[in-house]
Amino acid sequence: MTLPTHAAIVVIGGGIIGCSTAYHLARDHKADVVLLEQGSITSGSTWHAAGLVGQLRSSASITRVLKYSVDLYKGLEAETGLATGWKMTGCLRLATNEDRWTEFKRLATTAKSFGMDMGLLSPAEVKKMWPLMETGDLVGASWLPTDGQASPSDITQSLAKGARMHGAKLFEKVRVTGFDMKDGRIVAVRTDQGTVRCEKVVNCAGQWARQVGAMAGIEVPLQPVKHQYIITEKIDGLANDAPTIRDPDRCTYFKEEVGGLVMGGYEPNPQAWETGLPGGDVPDEWEFRLFDDDYDHFEQHMMQAVERVPALANVGVKQMINGPESFTPDGNFILGSAPECANMFVGAGFNAFGIASGGGAGWVLAQWVVDGEAPLDLWVVDIRRFSDMHRDRKWVCDRTLEAYGKHYTVGFPHEEYTSGRPRIVSPLYKRLKKHRGVFGSKLGWERPNWFAPAGMEPQDVYSMGRQNWFGPVGEEHRHVREKVGVFDQSSFSKYELSGPDALKALDWICANDVNKPVGRLTYTQLLNTRGGIEADLTVARLGEEKFYIVTGTGFRTHDKAWIADHIGEGLDVTLTDVTEKFGTLSLMGPQARDVLAAVTTADVSNAGFPFGHAREIEISGHRVRALRVTYVGELGWELHMPIEATGEIFDALMEAGKPHDIRPIGYRALESLRLEKGYRAWGSDITPNDTPQEAGLGWAVKLRKNTDFLGRRALEKANGATPAKRFVGFTVDDPEIVLLGRETILRDGRPVGYLTSGGYGYTMARNIGYGYVREPDGVSDEFLASGNYELVVAMKTTPANLHLQPLYDPSGEKIKS
Repeated sequence: MTLPTHAAIVVIGGGIIGCSTAYHLARDHKADVVLLEQGSITSGSTWHAAGLVGQLRSSASITRVLKYSVDLYKGLEAETGLATGWKMTGCLRLATNEDRWTEFKRLATTAKSFGMDMGLLSPAEVKKMWPLMETGDLVGASWLPTDGQASPSDITQSLAKGARMHGAKLFEKVRVTGFDMKDGRIVAVRTDQGTVRCEKVVNCAGQWARQVGAMAGIEVPLQPVKHQYIITEKIDGLANDAPTIRDPDRCTYFKEEVGGLVMGGYEPNPQAWETGLPGGDVPDEWEFRLFDDDYDHFEQHMMQAVERVPALANVGVKQMINGPESFTPDGNFILGSAPECANMFVGAGFNAFGIASGGGAGWVLAQWVVDGEAPLDLWVVDIRRFSDMHRDRKWVCDRTLEAYGKHYTVGFPHEEYTSGRPRIVSPLYKRLKKHRGVFGSKLGWERPNWFAPAGMEPQDVYSMGRQNWFGPVGEEHRHVREKVGVFDQSSFSKYELSGPDALKALDWICANDVNKPVGRLTYTQLLNTRGGIEADLTVARLGEEKFYIVTGTGFRTHDKAWIADHIGEGLDVTLTDVTEKFGTLSLMGPQARDVLAAVTTADVSNAGFPFGHAREIEISGHRVRALRVTYVGELGWELHMPIEATGEIFDALMEAGKPHDIRPIGYRALESLRLEKGYRAWGSDITPNDTPQEAGLGWAVKLRKNTDFLGRRALEKANGATPAKRFVGFTVDDPEIVLLGRETILRDGRPVGYLTSGGYGYTMARNIGYGYVREPDGVSDEFLASGNYELVVAMKTTPANLHLQPLYDPSGEKIKS
């Protein structure tokens, strides 16, 4: 078959992700697809994958993606005639300590929230299911019966055949050598066998995805890591339908294969593939290749495995597999449209979950390519979660190895990564350290999470219950409610949009009305074509043709790219990222006005500086953009200043605030304060799956104006109908309960949703959670009010109080249950 000179879509890479994407593009969208593989189908890392297929993740959308994979694999053989090796054996996850057992109880709750039936078993029940296992050290195990295993090569070949059956053209032994670019877009793919002109490219090149992306100026932050497992000889007494085993406390996994076991693990001291090539590039010639066996490194797994399955001590090893797998700095895979090049899409970095993810990842990626936007909330895997710092290969490698090493560690709430820090610091870093700040990291920025009082070690001590910072954060919380605090929020992502058509551009992109006088603020969402919330930010109009946009730290790349992608064609505007140009101090609390008035001659009275306004004021000889806005439910201002002036202005505020007992406040107090006020957090409470009407944010949408905007048609279609889900709040009186999110909501004993976020409200002295109550026939006020509610927390059912209004108002009054 001759390589064509043109195709609508070119998929690069013939592993499971590339073949799945080509299959879905051809089957679901009848697209003109060409797939290019430099070696043979499966010859990169797919062929040597272990083939475990799990489904549960902490994200409902990603769990849905993995469940789709299972459903696809079940029926693929009937469609293509090629077996996939799929076996629904179920999966046992073993717990040997109470922290792990609590984690499993929370996972089981999450599973039920997502419509999956995960059970919790006793050691005796585990022994009955897996007689060859030593269970004396077990506390228990979780059991997900719909998990299983498959043959990676067989699945991929079946997907490849299915792609061909639906019209896709697959070419092996064709190496991509570069791209022809025009106006920042790819117009053709160059190969060693000719050039293919195209409209879109999908980079599914596996461990070569970074190098392929670099040819178009795109960064794909992944790191190949050596991953080993063994295949044993036949083991007497091992059933061929034995469940797969994950033994995280021993860092190992098992699956049955031809009467023996596949056994591997995730060691705390992983080995990166140091290729010796410039930039750590992967050699082009690596078809069906492995590394030499490394039994010295693997010994740690062998020792743990024999203690778990003593029969392994007397069984021979048929083969050791030591091959590279692509891992990422946060342990999540990479999908989506690259911010540097709008028509290159990426599906890579699957962290040894490529087989479990492959079917579903190809399904959503194909839809993404065709529509230009994700079909559901895929933020946790979106390539736009990364930033320029991920171009640092050393940093990516170090952080990726840390993420690999944590693959099987207990997932303590609020746990922070430690490698590659500090990366980015504000001018206040040393000052806040002296205040005994305990820092976390967000997209490279060091940010104070809390401040340790004198006599207490300034560091996090992780646990499954209340953590060591619970008391100090409560004091910070009360300080903001009663006095005044200052938050260093310099890490906020900040942009300027300017030009004659700036208003016209934003009027289309923003759901709320930004056509306000100079000096006014607008809180707004940015919507997708389904009416889902793609971003949540603040827009300040600084001039007739100039707007200042402020959004969350972690959304820097995503939100800028979303805005840039949706500026109307031919508009005369300039979008500039000014994040590092401005420091940000948020001055919040009932005495904030007194402090601000002491450092500026500007009128900061309520009449002179109302809520929702922006002014340029002077502090310590510096021009400051002051935005009267709050995320804590108190009087306050965000002060945006030249970043080099941040320290001087902080010192001035602290000095002027001494009579008011001012103190620095951390992000954990910010979280508890916003929970009491009912402010939504993008990425958890509001996502691309949720519309403003469902989220209780319909008041922030300009439907009454005769102005078109992105997402309007979808909202109009639903307008007037009772939504099938509604965002609501809950409180729990039991002080021992710890709410984290994803706890199941019960109404009259029936599951109706799950929490999207949770925490503790110190003013209320109660646990607070938010989530969506769902009912296909509509969630009306009457429906909500007529039910009795409970939450399932770590498999324990506890009474809950429903709230339709914020729990706290700025006057400090509590809203009663």
